[in-house]
Parts: sequence; structure tokens; C-alpha cells
Amino acid sequence: MAVTRGAPSAQARATPTPAAPALSALAAEVGQSGPVVPVGGRTQWEVGGPPDPQAREVRAPAGVVEHQPAEMIVRVRAGTTVAELADALAEGGQMVALDPARPQEATVGGVLAVGHSGLRRLRWGPVRDTLLEARFVNAEGRLVKAGGPVVKNVSGFDLCRLLVGSLGTLGILAEVVLRAHPIPPVARWLRGEAGPDEAANLRHRLLRPSSILWDGATAWVLLEGQPADVRAESTLLGSGFSEVEGPPPRPSGSRLSLRPSALPGLISEREPGSFVAEMGVGIVHVGGEAPFRQEDQATRELNRRIKANFDPTGRFNPGRRP
Repeated sequence: MAVTRGAPSAQARATPTPAAPALSALAAEVGQSGPVVPVGGRTQWEVGGPPDPQAREVRAPAGVVEHQPAEMIVRVRAGTTVAELADALAEGGQMVALDPARPQEATVGGVLAVGHSGLRRLRWGPVRDTLLEARFVNAEGRLVKAGGPVVKNVSGFDLCRLLVGSLGTLGILAEVVLRAHPIPPVARWLRGEAGPDEAANLRHRLLRPSSILWDGATAWVLLEGQPADVRAESTLLGSGFSEVEGPPPRPSGSRLSLRPSALPGLISEREPGSFVAEMGVGIVHVGGEAPFRQEDQATRELNRRIKANFDPTGRFNPGRRP
């Protein structure tokens, strides 16, 4: 993908696009003035702090528009639940690795706007890699397009990645094109006791584990793929690991982001069982509230400039901090 450098501008790089009636209706509802907050399934409503209670709530339309199994892409409206998307893709033997905790309620747009990757990130990559094209409503109430399903024909700033995790503060997602993958024929969770060194080395003992979780004393490993491959990798784990129904419950409250190399040292700071770490990724699920990350002056200034370009009057999701 060709990427030009400099401060991104929503007007300069996002192009107008013909709209379906449902998308035009969302743009009209957003309008050109007044504070607006996009609403999905409210499954991660606490992320980034509460929005301004005076802001108007708007909801993106729902529905799977088109699935192209041969191209491994799907076009879907942002208000569609992840469960509905999964059911539609399963008919073609494919899936999208969004993996929210509550797929029956969480919407595609909400998962992308929050930007939290699922437990299978170790194999399938971060959630931002899933988004190929986005149609979103900008602060002027216009529907614009960023990205495209054919990467080699896309130029300019990669606005799709910028929108993921922005909590709707830069634009309101209306419709997206996502990258799909074949559904693995077999998926097995295995659990075994593991100290810090063993937990850190599990990734290197296996070919392509989809997830490795660790709570300071126990490790859970998700293996996906062809039956013979999953059997072989299960053998590599040894007799200390046995098959279980699924992953452990994640502590509710907050997530910390650490360097993957720092995860084994968690037991010096936290009691085993009080956290669940995603080994090889750097995400730690903990209880309670995590403080906002401290940003240096250069990062704060960059964020301010991006926000000023996309939403100069601050009308999108006021009060929220991505």
C-alpha cells in the first residue's frame, strides 16, 4: 500500500462515495452541528470514559451487504452484531477474527471503534488488520470512503487503521469491508500448569498457536487448524496439558498493555489468578480500573492535530478519550 507522509486530513484523503439509502439516512441524522455519540451494543461502553450525556445518540444501520468467499472479503453495515456476521460467513465456510466477549450484542462498528483485539490475536493479528475499507460519516455530515478491498489500488493515508480504536471521535462508521479467513476445521483449548519460563516458551514450542493465556500458575493454549496438525501440536505440549472446554474467565474491569517480554514478571507484582495475560501479545486483563496511559508531549500534540483535522469543533463523542 502506498502511504504518503504528513498530518492526515479527512477532507484531503477521504473521498465522497455514492450511498445506499440507509447510509444516507445515517449521514442526515448525524448532520452538521451539535454533539453526537455513536452507539453500538454498549458491551464496552466504559472504555475511554463516559460520553457527554447531552450528545445525541445515533446508530449505524445493520445487515450483511455482500460476502465474496472467493475474494475472502465481506461488506457489512456497522450496526450488525458480530454473531449475525459470523452466521452469514459460516455459510461460506469463513469467519472474521473479531472475537468480542459478547458477540450476540456487540456490533461490528463498536468492536472496530473500541479497537480491542480478541483472544486469537496471536495467530490472526490485531483487529485493525481486519478492516480493508470504511465508509464513515465525517464531522460535516458527509459520507466518505477510506481504503478499499483491493489493497494494490489504494493510495494515500491508511485512514482505516486510524479509525480503529478511535472510539468514534474521528468519524462514525457506517459500512465496512472486512478480511475473512477459512474457518479452521478443528479448534482445541488445552490447559496445564506453567511457571513463568514455561509460559514464555510455549509460543516457541508450537507452530502457530491461536492464543496462549496465563494467570501466573496455569496456561491455556488454543490450537486451530487441520486435525492432524492440531493432534501433533497437542503432543508437543506434553502430558501436562489436557483438553478443556474453553478459555478462563477474564477479570472484568480493565486491560493493561505491556511488552510481551515483561509478562513473565507479572507474578512479582500480582497474585496468580488475579490476572489473565495474553502471552506473545502483551495484553493483561485485570480487575478494577486502569489509569489512563501517560502520553508524552509529542504524542498529545499529534493526537490534537489529528482530532483538529477530522473534527475541528469537537462534536464527535465529546468526553471520550481513545
